[in-house]
Amino acid sequence: MKSPSLLASFRFAWEGVVYAFRTQRNFRIHCAISLAVVVAGALTGLTVEQWAILAAVTGLVFQAELINTAIEAITDRASPDIHPLAKVAKDCAAAGVLVSAVAAVVVGALIFLPELAALAGYAAAP
Repeated sequence: MKSPSLLASFRFAWEGVVYAFRTQRNFRIHCAISLAVVVAGALTGLTVEQWAILAAVTGLVFQAELINTAIEAITDRASPDIHPLAKVAKDCAAAGVLVSAVAAVVVGALIFLPELAALAGYAAAP
């Protein structure tokens, strides 16, 4: 079924974000961590390139979490009873979130550790 308008498409997408925020604990955790990253970035004076990289990996984590939520909903609808393949689908979707979150932590460490070391007087930030 096609959306009636571009505006309606954006509204439906936003409804998905709101649903995930209201119902998914991990989505809210990602929001809190993202807010902390923005505050830390503002305090350390990141470059435009560093902000772009952080925005990309943050978006990747949110995308993975939203896809995980969609896969869980579809799986619950298609297989309300416990089924080994339903478990595989849910576990693999959750693993996608985990992999993207670990990658985001690595990227964050690569960006923030030199900045924090420079603030502490241990080394100059690149």
